[in-house]
Amino acid sequence: MNFLAHIYLSNNNKSIQIGNFIADSVKGRRYEEYPKEIKIGILLHRQIDWFTDNNDIVKKSKRRLDKRYGHYKGIIIDIFYDHFLAKNWEKYSDVPLGEFSQEFYVNLQNNLNDLPERIKKIAPYLIEGDWLTNYARLEGIERVLIGMNKRTNEISQMHLAIHDLELHYKDLEEDFTSFFKILCDFSAQKLSELNKEIEQ
Repeated sequence: MNFLAHIYLSNNNKSIQIGNFIADSVKGRRYEEYPKEIKIGILLHRQIDWFTDNNDIVKKSKRRLDKRYGHYKGIIIDIFYDHFLAKNWEKYSDVPLGEFSQEFYVNLQNNLNDLPERIKKIAPYLIEGDWLTNYARLEGIERVLIGMNKRTNEISQMHLAIHDLELHYKDLEEDFTSFFKILCDFSAQKLSELNKEIEQ
């Protein structure tokens, strides 16, 4: 899953949100250097990624994409799923997406010292471009895909994936809806387990 889903699945805990957000930049056992709840967020992120990568619905979504994307298919589906979460946000949260996003941006700014260097570089662009809210719009997703393609030196061809999204829109949205329900249950269970483990 991409940024919005990871933040959402942090159970409205600000420190767990930060851990979940920075997790990809925290390698190996370096998570042990962080405070308890940020540590939980990092470990929860890893569990979510493992569950997503091994889920049959997600695999079906990847097969809908053009073969040209190779191993970048997983990243593309993560971005598409964030689009469907943002687009259907009111089904999952009583807090409007714009308000939720702004609260997270403030949280991010309040925790700058805990952010790895790579995330410190991304954060201003995330906030200024209001990425989380703009995921709801196809134009926002297209900008993300173009940016990702540039970051891979145009090897990934991810800028073309907006056409795959438009072509398979209904099927991909159905995939997301089915998967996100079980992912929410999985995340809630893992969060409970991690809280108990970290306490020990």
